Amino acid sequence: MQEKDIIKLIQARDDRGAEELLLNYGPLMKYIVSPILQSAEDREECVSDICMRVWNNIDKFDSGKGSWTGWITVIARNAAISFGKRSGKYSDIEALDTDLADDSPDPSDELIRKEQAGLLKNALSRLSPFEYDLFYRKYYYKQTAPQIARELGITVKAAERRLDRIKGKLRKMLSEVLR
Repeated sequence: MQEKDIIKLIQARDDRGAEELLLNYGPLMKYIVSPILQSAEDREECVSDICMRVWNNIDKFDSGKGSWTGWITVIARNAAISFGKRSGKYSDIEALDTDLADDSPDPSDELIRKEQAGLLKNALSRLSPFEYDLFYRKYYYKQTAPQIARELGITVKAAERRLDRIKGKLRKMLSEVLR
């Protein structure tokens, strides 16, 4: 079944939409949550949570802002991080986009945060496509070096060295801008 058909079924609140979502996108969801949640039981529960989030938020999907698969991927990643934190089993999980502001944010802090995010985004855009892919896999999708190496056909040591070089490159780019 095509994605537009699945979207229409979910929008119509037809149960077949949930079934097709799980059938067609369940493997992608599991792929995204696997590096974040180690327990198979937690992964299964999280995939169910992802399906509910897609179902409940289908009206927020806008194909003009991004792809269906991209939207599901973001929901899956965020759901896995939330699940891990909520369960208390995965204390080392930290989202890149965590907002540390309190309930009454200082406008200058928000401005600084946005400026820093813009600087990081600019630095990331200057990486090669391969470097960007490595960085994204490690720090956004929380994949391990062995998983990255296996999927990209490189050794674990090569993946680790390249990630270290990328971090150094980003540090240098950001320090030059912040001088």
